[in-house]
Amino acid sequence: MTIHAAARVLARSDEAGVATLTLNNPARRNSLSEAMLAELGQELAAIAADPGVRAVVIAAAGPVFSAGHDLKELTARRADADRGRAYFAEIMNRCAAVMQAIVRLPQPVIAEVQGVATAAGCQLVASCDLAVAASTAKFCTPGVTIGLFCSTPMVALSRNVAPKHAMEMLLTGDMVGAEEAQRIGLVNRVVAQERLGEETAALARRLASRSALTLRTGKEAFYRQREMALPDAYAYAAAVMVENMLARDAEEGIGAFLDKREPRWEDR
Repeated sequence: MTIHAAARVLARSDEAGVATLTLNNPARRNSLSEAMLAELGQELAAIAADPGVRAVVIAAAGPVFSAGHDLKELTARRADADRGRAYFAEIMNRCAAVMQAIVRLPQPVIAEVQGVATAAGCQLVASCDLAVAASTAKFCTPGVTIGLFCSTPMVALSRNVAPKHAMEMLLTGDMVGAEEAQRIGLVNRVVAQERLGEETAALARRLASRSALTLRTGKEAFYRQREMALPDAYAYAAAVMVENMLARDAEEGIGAFLDKREPRWEDR
């Protein structure tokens, strides 16, 4: 295992092609502060360019996965001449860039949720490709209770959860348990707290064993086609599949299946 020097609020470790980014500021409830967003952005950019990383896990230290934006940090800027307008816009745009970086990342990303994920913390979970939650984990978008509708978390939430369920979370701010989060599509799996790391690692290793080219192709196509009209989506997906069929890994994978042997991926 390679362990990178711990960042101030984010830690990274790498093992067997899986990079784990751990939100590491439990004293501030792993809030998506300026520092956290900056370090997440930097690590995601580095991972995107690293062919040695085949899957990513986003985890957190302490009892809270992430409480979302750092409200103290935001409130302090109300003293600015523009009452914080420019700073608020900068932070929201920076957060949106991080969430989109997760979606655009060539590698699949798994959220490992050990505790409470609220507001932009819930947005972070929804932005990941997959999510494994401890049975004690909870989720909510509580902005409405403090007069600040969770509009940016809504973007990721509404792309994962059915509209009625998303609206209920956004309009009430109520906490949703792990089992309910799985039922409505926010998380994939719910496991016992003591098995969370093991289950997430097993899933990450399984993804890392696939052709990196195939996963990259499929992930990009998934997010692009779902924003298209049905005929356009089929036309686009068909073109992607043709190119995928011509790739070396598809030739190898199909040959290995027919020969009843394990494939040898070249990621091309």
